[in-house]
Amino acid sequence: MRWCRIAHGGREPFGLVTEDKIELVDGTPFGEYRRTGERVALDDARLLPPVLPPTFFAVGFNYTAHVRESSKAVLPERPEVGYRAQGALIGHGEAVVKPADCTGRFESEAELVAVIGRSVRRCSRDEAAAAVFGWTIGNDVSAREWQHGDRTFWRAKNSDTFKPMGPWIETGTDPLTARTTVAVDGTEVAGFDTGAMIFDPYDYIREISRYITLRPGDVLWMGTDATVEMVPGTTLAVSITGIGTLRNPIVLEEDR
Repeated sequence: MRWCRIAHGGREPFGLVTEDKIELVDGTPFGEYRRTGERVALDDARLLPPVLPPTFFAVGFNYTAHVRESSKAVLPERPEVGYRAQGALIGHGEAVVKPADCTGRFESEAELVAVIGRSVRRCSRDEAAAAVFGWTIGNDVSAREWQHGDRTFWRAKNSDTFKPMGPWIETGTDPLTARTTVAVDGTEVAGFDTGAMIFDPYDYIREISRYITLRPGDVLWMGTDATVEMVPGTTLAVSITGIGTLRNPIVLEEDR
């Protein structure tokens, strides 16, 4: 199944994607819901981030090649996780805005995103796998000058529009056998095997759950094996086989 959220009639309902239509539902995919029978054309819908996570977990340095790009190229010995701002999320088709005073390198990190479907605490690996509701795609936008110059990542990773996510949540795929690709204006510029992680999603869920309860709707961004420069005036697309394509135009703040 493919679950999405859309802006519709002043509301932000969930919907089920079937070919070129979205059937709206009452309720959420994480609890009880009812199909309304109301359908919207997919091409006419404004897709929102498919979930607004109670907690937004993010993984760094989870692919060997990405670790080696760093000046501190040391492979992690255990899963470690950070947090990102829910307010940075935007949906498929929305513009990523490069701030006017962001003068350094502006980059995309294409990421698999796990969406949690049930509460777990101190879980086994099997329980971690069962806790995943589905999968979506994230574009971890990063302002490198701020990332290296600030004491924290507060604006480098969390500025408004810096976290495109979507287009929907896919529940019927195994992303660890998938391929992730990045295209700029329709031309593929990077790609990697999605499952070639140092630690997989279930390792992270198990580790997080030792200390923190994961709850329905939480998301876990799984890191990248490719960074691509984002140039205003272009459109960047992240695709993961079995899930879909997340596409966003890049604009300068002063051009809005």
